[in-house]
Amino acid sequence: MNTSILRSPCKRVWREFYKAALYELDLNKVSGRIVEAERALVTRSAELFYSAKDNIEEEHAVDDAMCALNALRSTLQSRSNPKNAFLDLAA
Repeated sequence: MNTSILRSPCKRVWREFYKAALYELDLNKVSGRIVEAERALVTRSAELFYSAKDNIEEEHAVDDAMCALNALRSTLQSRSNPKNAFLDLAA
């Protein structure tokens, strides 16, 4: 992966990392894709914070994407440990 992309992602780049995480079919690669997407999202979030422009729509999209990645990670963790999934449902 090209780390220079992460240092200065434009509007579309974080979305590409995000989609790659969501649509990864190889379960062995999903966690890595999530980490890449989170890095791009955090970087873009910081850029938006320091931007003088009004970027409220993209800020909301970045927040929503981060929440979706957290849900994806939780789902993967539940699948890898079926006992925890049962305990979560029982609570």
